[in-house]
Amino acid sequence: MAENIFLKAKHRTFSGLTEDAEHEWTGPFFFIQAADPQLGLMKAWRDGDCDGGGDEWAEEVELTKQALEAVNQLRPKPRFMVLCGDLVHAMPGTPFREGQERDLKAVLKEADPSIPLVFVSGNHDLGNTPTPSTVEQYCRAWGDDYFSFWVGGVLCLVLNSQLFFDASACPQLREAQETWLEAQLSRASSSSSTEHKPKHILVFQHIPLYLKSPDEEDDYFNLERTVRQNLLDRFKKAGVKAVFSGHYHRNAGGCHGGLDMVVTSAIGCQLGDDVHGIRVVVVTADDVIHRYYSLEQLRGRGIDEDLKKLLQA
Repeated sequence: MAENIFLKAKHRTFSGLTEDAEHEWTGPFFFIQAADPQLGLMKAWRDGDCDGGGDEWAEEVELTKQALEAVNQLRPKPRFMVLCGDLVHAMPGTPFREGQERDLKAVLKEADPSIPLVFVSGNHDLGNTPTPSTVEQYCRAWGDDYFSFWVGGVLCLVLNSQLFFDASACPQLREAQETWLEAQLSRASSSSSTEHKPKHILVFQHIPLYLKSPDEEDDYFNLERTVRQNLLDRFKKAGVKAVFSGHYHRNAGGCHGGLDMVVTSAIGCQLGDDVHGIRVVVVTADDVIHRYYSLEQLRGRGIDEDLKKLLQA
């Protein structure tokens, strides 16, 4: 795969957007957030066999192709496109995994090479209970499972949310991410830091902190409440502006205490009333504004005029 299209995160930084110039705010920009192409889930869901099914994935390949076509034609171009986890449906070590990853990488070659792709790990990419081996397999295929990058004066943190969900088989990996994350948040929020202070801090992970409310009950689709509250407190203290996620296969989220929790529906299989789509995120000096578009909408008419005006400010 062309190196300028498929840029893996290594050594906890993303090679596509790490130039010193990216630490400086130069004005509004936008990016694309997407989630859950999850090749193989649509047929598995129809068949009622989400654990062992998923032997066909042509539908998801076509939908991913449509998403890339929509993004490629946008003008101005987005600064990057992030896929927030569950790249494929087949769990590590199961049938169809190799084929699904191969076919996803093949369709991703159709991305505009000037729009870096950022990959976030999901539970199907790592396993519901990840191990050192499954994390290593993911990193070989897609790059680091957690890392940071700067774009246009904004600090972006990509996290492995499965380590928050169940790290019982790899506690040392969770500890390593925690240490790294605390250092990132502390450095970004320190007023005495000699490094560049970010205009905003954004977080990308697969599992949402919550779906609708920070005090909601624990669920398969959110993080356990004590873990959730710990992260919310740390993110708010550091000045994180928004957390972007997927996993729910529906649009959801909320804003509490100035921190926006954005839950984006899937490119692939829909589990609710939403349609296949992706999210446009506009970053201004004062705010982060986002809007979900169906693939058909974005391909047909592009970004709405009110969002374009924000980019011209």
